[in-house]
Amino acid sequence: MTPSLSLATRATADPNEDARLAAAGDRRAFERLYRSHVDRIFSVCVRMVGDRGRAEELTQDVFVRAWEKLETFRGDAAFSTWLHRLAVNVVLNERQSESRRRQREDDGAEDMDAFASHAVRPLPVPGLSLDLERAIATLPPGARKVFVLHDVEGYTHEEISGMLGVTAGGCKAQLHRARMLLRRVLTR
Repeated sequence: MTPSLSLATRATADPNEDARLAAAGDRRAFERLYRSHVDRIFSVCVRMVGDRGRAEELTQDVFVRAWEKLETFRGDAAFSTWLHRLAVNVVLNERQSESRRRQREDDGAEDMDAFASHAVRPLPVPGLSLDLERAIATLPPGARKVFVLHDVEGYTHEEISGMLGVTAGGCKAQLHRARMLLRRVLTR
């Protein structure tokens, strides 16, 4: 006869239930959440920052933050949706902090487009061709963020404008710019 497992140690296929268990302190439930979502979160991070090494660090930051914020997960949406939004926010907050740091170091002299020319080109991410991934990495940071959030992740212009603190019109202009730059790079 198999001993009965307690609810806290029983494996569950429901991420929302695992999130509830993890919020109550069940580390195994959090490990299950981590294992089932880490690849997708890493993909979001690498697409947004264009650097696999930095994306690995940010992925870890996302899961640390998720552990700290699990009690705020209400279950109104899928856990994956909540975690995805958390990942986008972690990346955007890190980029803002990095930008402020650079401005202090460079006395505000560095142009964001000049920064993009020094970006590290990422290795391919499963599901995207190598050419497209490299082309995305060449985009200026603002255009890259908007392109990834809109065309890859599926956010609306209004949602992106709220995340980035820009107008929907500015978001549309950045998306247009990104698409034109990508077209130019990919048709060479």
